[in-house]
Amino acid sequence: QVQLVESGGGLVRAGGSLRLSCAASGGLFSIKAMGWHRQAPGKQRELVGTITRDDLTNYADSVKGRFTISRDGAKNTVYLLMNSLKPEDTAAYYCSADVMNSPRRYWGQGTQVSVSS
Repeated sequence: QVQLVESGGGLVRAGGSLRLSCAASGGLFSIKAMGWHRQAPGKQRELVGTITRDDLTNYADSVKGRFTISRDGAKNTVYLLMNSLKPEDTAAYYCSADVMNSPRRYWGQGTQVSVSS
């Protein structure tokens, strides 16, 4: 079982920055990729970006050039650095983990990011 705990959300003005963290525990050796997703009120959850065990990253077009995902293996933590934030980035942000040999995706509890104009 993989447990994920996000932190770092908050209120920021447009143009500002925030860094989210996702601490993973349990079943770490089975994790093949981790991701960040977000869900705004009244909208479906969408993928923000992913990072693999080999540190390969992929981003949604809407955040390319502004958001960066990184991983600290020693701390079992994945980060989402968000720069040049826009009001439309306002959402609950969720961390996910995909594991080997299983279709199951693990989720964190989410952390709220609010960007004021």
